[in-house]
Amino acid sequence: MQLKPFLLDAWLDNYEHGIEFNLAASTGPVWTANQLLNLGADKARQQYLNHKVVYGRPAGADSLRAAIAEMQNVDVDCVQVVTGASEALTILMWLAAEPGANVILPMPGFTTFSALPESLGLELRFYRVGRENGFQIDVDEIKQLADAKTKLILINSPHNPTGATIGDADMETLHDFTAQRGIQLVSDEVYHPIYHGRDTKSAARLPHATVISDLSKAFSLAGLRTGWMIEHDPVRQQKYWNARAYFSICNTNAGEILTEIAIRNRAVILGKSQQTASRNLQRLDHFMTEHRDLLGWTRPQGGMTAFPWLVSGENARPFCQAATERGILFAPGDCFDVPSHFRLGFAASGENFVVALERFEEFIKSWAAKMVTA
Repeated sequence: MQLKPFLLDAWLDNYEHGIEFNLAASTGPVWTANQLLNLGADKARQQYLNHKVVYGRPAGADSLRAAIAEMQNVDVDCVQVVTGASEALTILMWLAAEPGANVILPMPGFTTFSALPESLGLELRFYRVGRENGFQIDVDEIKQLADAKTKLILINSPHNPTGATIGDADMETLHDFTAQRGIQLVSDEVYHPIYHGRDTKSAARLPHATVISDLSKAFSLAGLRTGWMIEHDPVRQQKYWNARAYFSICNTNAGEILTEIAIRNRAVILGKSQQTASRNLQRLDHFMTEHRDLLGWTRPQGGMTAFPWLVSGENARPFCQAATERGILFAPGDCFDVPSHFRLGFAASGENFVVALERFEEFIKSWAAKMVTA
């Protein structure tokens, strides 16, 4: 079992801790533990300060599961707490790993989507989320990839890195297709409900769908490392609990207390994420229009990242490398197997995004001049 190099995290870890403008970040506005505690009542603060530093429950604290169930409009038995959506993916791919089995995944996509099943010996089949069709998720293409050995189909909506979304009707069509064939439909919803036009519902409403999510993206509380799985099938629920007991046992009690505060005050936290993302996307829209001779893009329908490309078609890594020398960080497209693109996050920098775009404009002009003389 070998895991391929994690190019994205290697790039980020090398640059993001000292960069002036981190436009590679896929998250939103930053919160502190004190700000979260201020959202809760004094009882929550006292609970946090005086909680016992002991093991939690593998399924998650009862009150946290109840808060997630209320948010997702499901029964509490459907909720399995995990250590971020990454652990959820690990559990799902581990359970899908049977001889000759295949899984259907988006391309491009977050590295974990493909690296985990590949390391477990699963055959990978990809559907394209490409600029050729405006980053649309094509249900018919996904259907054509499935066969009797398909164990799992993964949908990521809003999609990282493109910001593509799948409509409710398409998701329901795919749900019915997979349910009839005994294929597990997994909906990664870490960016839900951050949308920029067409809002879509959570797949938690669909009886045969499995939803995975966490606090890292839409909630922008990545440091809590709290995620969850929504599963209606009791047999799968027990398998997740058992795998979780082996992999990580439980989350921290401190993290679960802060997570519950966040979820019960989600209108404030998600509202801040949506407001910041929407405002900065308008700014980015104007910027990309001004520089369409050098940069192409499709406006994201959701989430907090865009996936522009160099109109020249060249590999974007040298472009991203040069940008770091000007204090700007992007994520090179080769981290997503699409070298001419780069990921641009527009929410993590908050109001600083205006200044970041000014610096980006200076860099664009210098890059264009360099290309002319090259």
